[in-house]
Amino acid sequence: MIASIDSELPHGSTATSPFSTTPSEADPYPYQVGFGNRFATEAVPATLPQGRNVPQKCKYDLFSEQLNGTPFVSARASQLHAWFYRIRPSVAHRPVRKSQLNQNLETSFSSANPNTQFLPQDESWGKFLMPDESQRVDFVQGLRTIGGHGDAMNKDGLAVHIYTANASMKKVAFCNNDGDFLIMPQQGRLDMQTEFGHMMIRPGELAVIPAGIKFKISLPDGPARGYVQEVFGSHYELPELGPIGSNGMAMPRDFEHPMASFDIDQTTWTVICKLAGQLFEYQQDHTPFDVVAWHGNYVPYKYAMEKFVNCATVDREQSDPSIYCVLLAKSNVTGRTLSELLIFTPKWSVTSNTFRPPYYHRNVCTELMGMVYGIWHGSATKLEPGGLTYEPSLMPHGESYERWKEATNADLAPERVNNDAMAFMLHISGHISLTSYALTESGTLHGVQANFWDGFDGGFIKHLDQVNKDLVGLGLPDLSRARTKVVRKTP
Repeated sequence: MIASIDSELPHGSTATSPFSTTPSEADPYPYQVGFGNRFATEAVPATLPQGRNVPQKCKYDLFSEQLNGTPFVSARASQLHAWFYRIRPSVAHRPVRKSQLNQNLETSFSSANPNTQFLPQDESWGKFLMPDESQRVDFVQGLRTIGGHGDAMNKDGLAVHIYTANASMKKVAFCNNDGDFLIMPQQGRLDMQTEFGHMMIRPGELAVIPAGIKFKISLPDGPARGYVQEVFGSHYELPELGPIGSNGMAMPRDFEHPMASFDIDQTTWTVICKLAGQLFEYQQDHTPFDVVAWHGNYVPYKYAMEKFVNCATVDREQSDPSIYCVLLAKSNVTGRTLSELLIFTPKWSVTSNTFRPPYYHRNVCTELMGMVYGIWHGSATKLEPGGLTYEPSLMPHGESYERWKEATNADLAPERVNNDAMAFMLHISGHISLTSYALTESGTLHGVQANFWDGFDGGFIKHLDQVNKDLVGLGLPDLSRARTKVVRKTP
């Protein structure tokens, strides 16, 4: 016998729209969520055509337009593209001309470029200087290349930039045809309007703007500073989780993508394009932000780095820094990344019988490290919010002698580290060439401390008598008869 349903019990509810985030005072925009999803969004309902991308006539006389992030014949799993339904097509603009807006950009990092050089020396910069108040400098004008690897012309490599700005972009849009921008604010929010919709990015968040997408940046908090990594010919991906399993690190659901939003504006706009590190510009008599609806997976997005789920060693030893990887971009060499973005957020340190600071090492990857906020406790190079450090490929680096003594004698109780701090590292597989701006014009390069490593005592020498006893006890020749040359320092 089937029991009757109590008519007074609730009968549930059905969602009437897809999930989107809730706007806040700090961020007034809603977002769609999910890294790598194929999205569909309409600022005017029922605008997207069904069962086709290019109907003979789009609703409301809109224009259909495709943007590709990968070649047409790419494998289905790697295809990136989006379809726009916009008021006017992007092709409706006046002739292109060279722009002199910014002469501090580089995208070719061979030894033949006189504006860059390779250095096997650690370097560090204090916080990069804001523009003078007497000058109006927007995001595009305030970009400065620090260094890079490879060449945008070959779509192989990357560039690292900083930006400092004190003015919003007015009826100007920027389109980077060289690569994908990964932008991390350090001071001041960035209000970003893109062809796909709006995003608000604060310090502690990152945004990725794929190549070929137009955007403009306004500064709601006044002067702004931050970091940019640009990858040529590659796109950012989530790292594999391997033995970590199906959860942890940066979770796909925490990546946020804009909702369709459009303006009706038939005044004169300027579009700045970057190609091979050079800027070009053209004018058009309508806004580039006129997309009424779109669908696809070649989409800008943002991520709050505080949401990163740390996966740390809990017994002994240290895990490789890959456990801090948020995003990576693959190189043209199978099995090797072009760059990995690692972030360092608050976590517990609980290992026993372990040297807890970063161990002494020589890394095949170049390490460029920046700080968003807080205090960094590394001792070998200076790092402050808004600054940068550089540790070149295969050159040795590690903590000071004082830090070593402290760490090898510390009581290893569980401790909370990086409280109220956020730092990041760009883990780059190739040699990095530094620009003339970084080395001579930035005004914030720290001098190399020539005597920093003086007095780094090799404690082994103090134990030679015990070493000899141990060797003889094992039936081995002591050091006086072995081939080890011991030169004692005279007082």
